[in-house]
Amino acid sequence: MALEITDSNFAEVAMNSDKPVMIDFWAEWCGPCRMVSPIVEEMSNDYDGKAVIGKVNVDENPDISAKFGIRNIPTIIFLKGGQVVDKSVGAVPKNVLTEKMEALLG
Repeated sequence: MALEITDSNFAEVAMNSDKPVMIDFWAEWCGPCRMVSPIVEEMSNDYDGKAVIGKVNVDENPDISAKFGIRNIPTIIFLKGGQVVDKSVGAVPKNVLTEKMEALLG
């Protein structure tokens, strides 16, 4: 299951991770977010132990959303060593996100 990332646990979970991190920025009211959500959950199982997969509710965690300049959702960012190395905006198929993650694990 994807981790719930909040303003309070973000640094510990995402910035200090020694593994690649994928974060889904979403909201309850967002239709495309609901399309991406099952893909994010599948990937959290697929990459268990290899990567950190998390979700940030933009309505409940405005600090993280502002830090990364999230304007459209769903936005999925990929971090390595605390730095944004890739990003995807909008509803995309699983293979697009998997390719990005595989490149980080490379």
